[in-house]
Amino acid sequence: MNRTIRAAVCAVAVSGLALGLGACSEATEQIDKAVVEEVDKAVKETYEVTYEVTGKNIDTIDFHAGGGEAMNPKIEKVEKPTLPWTKTVTLRGIMPPAVMPIAVDPTGAEVTCKIIYKGKVITEESGEGLTAAGGCVAASPIVE
Repeated sequence: MNRTIRAAVCAVAVSGLALGLGACSEATEQIDKAVVEEVDKAVKETYEVTYEVTGKNIDTIDFHAGGGEAMNPKIEKVEKPTLPWTKTVTLRGIMPPAVMPIAVDPTGAEVTCKIIYKGKVITEESGEGLTAAGGCVAASPIVE
């Protein structure tokens, strides 16, 4: 008789546990679905930034131009840019805006770079000599 009661209690406990975990699983699936929808929305959304580079003795400017994948963006290059230089690009999702001025001969090189989103500077860097090639990189403003 004791075995019968224990078997019945175990069966009820296992059934209750299975139903409880099923409810948790369903809630987890709903949360996961909501997160995926938000990520999909952020990845598909586009935004515009303007890069600005000022200074002297800059040989090239590399920048994220909007193509490629979010975490492996297409990089375009401008050779012997006329300064001040500006470029407006459309990026998407979590793709970070970035502009990298490069001085082959850093002697006398000076640079200031800015990334502007909706009229506001979201990052700005300045440097001379060897530090002139540092560049500006920001997080995607649509996921902050």
